[in-house]
Amino acid sequence: MTNVLITGITGFAGSHLAEWILRNKPGIHVYGTYRPRSRMENITSIRNEIHLVVCELKDSHSVNEMIRTVRPDYIFHLAAQSFVPTSWNAPAETLLVNQLGQVNLFEAVLKYDLNCTIQIACSSEEYGHVYPHEVPIKEENPLRPLSPYAVSKMAQDFLGYQYFKSYGLKVIRTRTFNHTGPRRGEVFVTSNFAKQIAEIEKGHKKPILYVGNLQAKRDFTDVRDVVRAYWLAVEKGVPGEVYNIASGSAYSIEEMLNKLLLLTPVRIQIQQDPSRMRPSDVEILLGDYDKFHRQTGWKPEIPFEHTLQDLLDYWRGRV
Repeated sequence: MTNVLITGITGFAGSHLAEWILRNKPGIHVYGTYRPRSRMENITSIRNEIHLVVCELKDSHSVNEMIRTVRPDYIFHLAAQSFVPTSWNAPAETLLVNQLGQVNLFEAVLKYDLNCTIQIACSSEEYGHVYPHEVPIKEENPLRPLSPYAVSKMAQDFLGYQYFKSYGLKVIRTRTFNHTGPRRGEVFVTSNFAKQIAEIEKGHKKPILYVGNLQAKRDFTDVRDVVRAYWLAVEKGVPGEVYNIASGSAYSIEEMLNKLLLLTPVRIQIQQDPSRMRPSDVEILLGDYDKFHRQTGWKPEIPFEHTLQDLLDYWRGRV
């Protein structure tokens, strides 16, 4: 039997990936790490089909025991401190969680001499300050990070390359651009706007939607397309390589918001909230996924409007 390990299985992408594997790859044992304080609602529907392993990735002993027990054939390393604004408030913790957790994972795989394939969920935020002539962004683009989160993801990215070169670990790095859909954490912009609209529709809030910087442009992909890409990365990707996962289209945050507002009958006033502004912001992230498409055949399939509808309906069922 094939054992798959998903770190952060209770999270946004982790839960969708587990569901995708269970639906499309029968006969695979799906394991996932969680912490006692993890929120479990994302995996309620599949709880009896997966194997949960309590593990604090910052603790090397905990990671060693988890790897010794599971002995995975594939590892999808998704667990991280993944919210950019939090990294401004807690830069040291962001760096510690994202770097040390990965080092512990790699060292455990080496310790038990596992011949497994490891996908590392890196980020388009690594590209940071992108000049107009550099879009769409290819993997060779310079990395100019603009947040502690981006720096932590650069470290994960290059640790993956270093362990591949130094020890032969079969690491595949994916730089995923913005992805969204049902279950996206409410602190992330698409989900935050959708939740505010759902609350306004239910009469829980006045018809005022609070926003930050609306001019930044982002490349949005549906999470269900992204997790399909993650599987193809370990199945067809080349160890040591890095691949962009993106839609190839960019919308300003204002354009995204306007698409959401078309999905509600309520008239809503937009108001800027200074607390939602960042010390520095990436102006545009538009990805070129051609390298990954040529290697695996992957391309996004779910229209952005469909993603936003599903996201809004998700919050309508929860507020």
